[in-house]
Amino acid sequence: MNNDSKDKMLFQEFIPPTKQDWIDKAKVDLKGADFDKRLVWKNLNGINIQPFYNLDDQKVLLNNTGVNSEEVVNFRRIDAKDERIANQLAIKAIEEGMNGLVFEIHGTVSPANLLKDIALDKVAVSFDITGTAGSFVAAFKKHIQSLSLEAEKIRGYINLNVYENYLSKGILEEAVYAEIASLIETFEEYPNVKGIALNCTIYQNSGSNQVQEIAYTLNSIVSLIEKLTDRGITEKQIFDNLYVILGVSSEYFIEIAKFRVFNSLLANIASKYGVKEIKSEISARTSIWSKSVTDANTNMLRSTTEAMSALLGNVNGIELDPYDHEFKASNDFSSRIAGNIATILKEESYFGKVANPVDGSYYIEEVSLKLAENALNLFKSIEEKGGFIANIENETIQNQIAEIRLNKIKLLSQRRVAMVGVNKYPNLMETISEETLSSELVAADSKLLIPQRAGLQIEKIRYNTERFVSEKGFRPVVEIASYGQLIMRKARAAFAFDYMGVSGFDILEEKSFKDHQDAAAKTSVSNSDIVVICSSDPDYESTGLEFIKSFRAKNPNKILLLAGYPKDIQESMLEEGLDGFIHMKADIYKTLTEIQQKISRTIKPLEI
Repeated sequence: MNNDSKDKMLFQEFIPPTKQDWIDKAKVDLKGADFDKRLVWKNLNGINIQPFYNLDDQKVLLNNTGVNSEEVVNFRRIDAKDERIANQLAIKAIEEGMNGLVFEIHGTVSPANLLKDIALDKVAVSFDITGTAGSFVAAFKKHIQSLSLEAEKIRGYINLNVYENYLSKGILEEAVYAEIASLIETFEEYPNVKGIALNCTIYQNSGSNQVQEIAYTLNSIVSLIEKLTDRGITEKQIFDNLYVILGVSSEYFIEIAKFRVFNSLLANIASKYGVKEIKSEISARTSIWSKSVTDANTNMLRSTTEAMSALLGNVNGIELDPYDHEFKASNDFSSRIAGNIATILKEESYFGKVANPVDGSYYIEEVSLKLAENALNLFKSIEEKGGFIANIENETIQNQIAEIRLNKIKLLSQRRVAMVGVNKYPNLMETISEETLSSELVAADSKLLIPQRAGLQIEKIRYNTERFVSEKGFRPVVEIASYGQLIMRKARAAFAFDYMGVSGFDILEEKSFKDHQDAAAKTSVSNSDIVVICSSDPDYESTGLEFIKSFRAKNPNKILLLAGYPKDIQESMLEEGLDGFIHMKADIYKTLTEIQQKISRTIKPLEI
């Protein structure tokens, strides 16, 4: 008997556990806690993501999810206001390993000067054009014809920002459709120069979820098809000339699924127009929404996971913004780091060298299927209500995005979603200028989509602190006073350190006192501006009120907080002079803003 037969006989006595068996076991371990509330992630895409998946979840898989390619284009974005400088930056980028360039064209630019000494058969060259494109496009075609290269090796896209301008500025001119139709005809002999580029990053950067991002992008493509077919362009030409740029954020597995779903649904829509094979391409650009100006080095980690999601999602190109892009003009170092991320993933982590590595993953396949269902339903809903343009004009799309955006901001403010360096784990060693931070929250025309950072609201807290420092001449000091039961006081002291650190105040090391009387006596007369009491609930019930009375007898003005939320005595504590509670369910923006306002009222300006 061979070993395989022995193994089969050995395991026959074991019954393979079903998914329900594992769920039942988890419920036992939860000791009565609700399984769905504790372990199921209710994603803002309307998908309930289970804590695990297995063969029982296997369903019909999506088709046409794209192909993981080793030839992914790694783009570097360059402003072409000065041809000579732009050309130098482009050559330097190529020397650093970039194989794609995106030039931002604002006025009159000579393609021959801009692309001097750049091998267009080895480097993909694309253009974001502001204003009329006719003269530049004609000059670009003349330049590539003069090079006598194989037409198939010229690669890139030309973006006229047709719907990006409409969504962000409210500008949509009918003439742009004629320009796009002209682009398609101009580069007909160059199959890999895409004349229909749609930059759809604005949805994600304005706070949408992935379902909305997929659906609205598909709606805009259908709208474009209607406009271009009226001008003599065939559906086949449109899909073959299509280049879609999607944002990519930090929801790792959901973002992988998003790109796969978009590929699948795009192919599905093309088939409805009678186009069976398409040559459209998809690129990913790292998100503004997921970046921060506080603890900005963390943006490098975010960009890395975002690049991984895009590459595993089967994109054709990727553009990573430098980690400091949100608050200053990027330098050589930050640009080089951004370019190296995709290169390292490709060359050292073997991304793109293994064919479709996520195919067959129970988790990703299941999420992809549900994401596709929800996105297709939303797409159909928009089409039934008049299509893309009509739903922008009546603000249906803007309102749907606003609803998700507000939910995302609420989750951040309640710290139910962690954003490192923003609402959790602040970098207390960092100094950041008042000018770098945002002083105002986004308030704009409801018809427009405005890209913004997710942490903008919490960033306002830090701005208020830096403004206070510039006006008063010092930084408020927080003292953590712990006493009583060791484990709980240590846990709450660590929580308070993290929670209060988001404000930008000076946080002193935790002080452990022998009892509540000692803590109250010493902290009430110390040099701190804010005191946070840290102990256990039983200690609060037995000594909390006495602590507050003793503290207030010696210092009626200093801000006094308590880490925790003892329900039975909270009203009594507030009546005795406690200023507030910090706890896991407390809204960090509201709580810290109220503390800042109290500090401003109780501390006099610096006398000169």
